[in-house]
Amino acid sequence: MKPQRPLIWFRAPATHARLHRKAQWRPMLAAVAIGLAGSAAVAAPPYPITPQQRSTAQQVAQAGVPLAELAPNAPERYTVKRGDTLWDISALYLKRPWRWPELWGMNLQQIRNPHLIYPGQVLVLTRVGDRAVLQLASDEPPTLKLSPRVRAERIDDGSIPALPPGAIEPFLTDVEVVDEQAHQRAPRIVAGPEARVLLGPGDRAYARGQVGPSAALSGDALEASRQRPRLLAIYRNATALKDPETGEVLGYEAMAVGRAQLVRSERNGEGPDGQPALVPATVDILTAREEVRIGDRLLPPTARESRAYVPHAPGQPVQGQIVKVHGDAVRFAGQNQVVVLNRGREHGLEVGHVLALLKARTQVTDKTDDARPSLLLPGERNGLMMVFRTFDRVAYALVLQITDGVQIGDRFVNP
Repeated sequence: MKPQRPLIWFRAPATHARLHRKAQWRPMLAAVAIGLAGSAAVAAPPYPITPQQRSTAQQVAQAGVPLAELAPNAPERYTVKRGDTLWDISALYLKRPWRWPELWGMNLQQIRNPHLIYPGQVLVLTRVGDRAVLQLASDEPPTLKLSPRVRAERIDDGSIPALPPGAIEPFLTDVEVVDEQAHQRAPRIVAGPEARVLLGPGDRAYARGQVGPSAALSGDALEASRQRPRLLAIYRNATALKDPETGEVLGYEAMAVGRAQLVRSERNGEGPDGQPALVPATVDILTAREEVRIGDRLLPPTARESRAYVPHAPGQPVQGQIVKVHGDAVRFAGQNQVVVLNRGREHGLEVGHVLALLKARTQVTDKTDDARPSLLLPGERNGLMMVFRTFDRVAYALVLQITDGVQIGDRFVNP
């Protein structure tokens, strides 16, 4: 998938200009941006507020938040800046950041949607008795000094995200979890030009979806559409995701290494000797992050999910273990790294769930006792993570707060 095309805007020289971030301007700017950027542009995602979250915010709005719920070093004033996330600001003011509706409720009149908080806005904390409220310093937009140069911005409304986008972006479009049967049925690249085994962008390759000789074919053939080119994602052979406790395979993780276009369909043909021959499908490699290899699989590209990652605690008890830590030769995950969980949609996990990480329980020998008994040390709380993508039996989560490294087998529970 090609990266989103930026919107380029030109400004005449000016010494000062007021940037009005009024709500009524945003739909107009979004429409202009989409029109200029063409089909590559994607409209800003909706930001849903559940009835339960709205009810919580309305209750808190009536009286404010108890001082006991405030973070110890909650600032009196804070200017929202680029790079902030909803999680950052919630953690700045609340001891339990996933209880973001309370932060929203502290300023229900001015911040009608907590997802729409913008750089330059100033938050002011006011304490009244044993309660606190959070307000915007002023409705006046910030004054910024602009210099005469070309500026580029992504096509969005400028509001701060819930999570660091760069940390989760690859896992939204370049990762797919499939079962063993789907993995085995996935078409594969079988040959390259001039018997090459490593291919790159601009190369033509050949692929098959079927298996077996022409007399006994099985599987689905790759077929090109006449209406429009058929795009496919190129995946490295999937790796098994195993439950750390039971050893059961929960799914196969396929990492996309590139994109290809299906040019001609797979079919049966006739060889130079007049005998039946298999003719593989023809694909053109469009993009590749690394060399494409013979045997790599082809799957439909993952549809990009436009979501508002709303932090919230699970409504029912949840517990599980870490299946995988992402990263080359990485054994421990730190802050803003991605881990795979052995729980998914079937177990009630959903996008936005905040979970507490626990260290693995360890056994030690009591050397103070002549009998040298074995002791099992409890797994202490180690940090927090948020689920941002779910599959049937596994889920992906971003580590948001951490005391020590997270490794395979570490447990997680409700926060």
